[in-house]
Amino acid sequence: MAEITAASVKELRERTGAGMMDCKKALAENAGDMEASVDWLRAKGLAAAAKKAGRTAAEGLVGVAVEGTRGAVVEVNSETDFVAKNEQFQDFVRNVSTLALGTGGDVEALKGAAYPTGGTVEEKLTENIATIGENQSLRRTAVLEVSQGAVVSYVHNAAAPGMGKIGVLVALEGAASADTLTALGKQIAMHIAAANPLALNAEDLDPALIERERAIAIEKAKESGKPDNIVEKMVEGSMAKFRKENALLSQLFVIDNKTPVAEVVAQAGKDAGSPIALKAFERFQLGEGIEKAESDFAAEVAAAAGVKKDEPVA
Repeated sequence: MAEITAASVKELRERTGAGMMDCKKALAENAGDMEASVDWLRAKGLAAAAKKAGRTAAEGLVGVAVEGTRGAVVEVNSETDFVAKNEQFQDFVRNVSTLALGTGGDVEALKGAAYPTGGTVEEKLTENIATIGENQSLRRTAVLEVSQGAVVSYVHNAAAPGMGKIGVLVALEGAASADTLTALGKQIAMHIAAANPLALNAEDLDPALIERERAIAIEKAKESGKPDNIVEKMVEGSMAKFRKENALLSQLFVIDNKTPVAEVVAQAGKDAGSPIALKAFERFQLGEGIEKAESDFAAEVAAAAGVKKDEPVA
């Protein structure tokens, strides 16, 4: 039997929102395998939700820039929120967001781009680390472009113009006026910031994610004790719901909570007298997927388990 540490219980609890003892049991049932334990808790209905590894925890800023029919988004991380409020750091994010427009979403190309004050982006970042006295990193970037239409940006929890905790780009294609596209794009971008869709269409959802969700749905349905034909219908119903709720075009628009986003876009095109197509989107949330140690909470879990933080939980 694998050793179950308080640290692993802590991580599983953070990821699922399940109780400490349920997390401990899940790890024990799955030989300490974290992903299998997450699925086990969800199948048992004990996980609050499927959460990405590590809650949003890294500090820094997400920056956006739009020029013509092209938009870029970048994430630059720092160790503390204090640095994210630093004018020198914000100036760097602002410049890098603009430079990202010309690097096609390639973070290595962006690091090698010429910085306005001399040297490369990577050299300027190294200089900032030395002068600010805190580690920083240019983590990722993405670019959207349309041949005709608009790329619209939105920043949630803005710390300064064009930068904040969540950055969204929306690519709209069509011959409607710039005012129409901008207004529609801003509303959709705000929806994306709130609803966090995983793909544009149901067909674009990650096949591996779909298979994982199906396995969980099957396990849940089997526990109902119903006949196989009913179980199959329950699984298909669950999967249809998952696809609808996680694909942008089929999500219910947050503004009225009843109209699918696809219909909102279609109606905007009718009102404008010219079709509008929602082609793509990007959503960067600061620190998503990065885990930051939370020693106080780990100590709390360890104390509750009656062990030192890194000792095995019996």
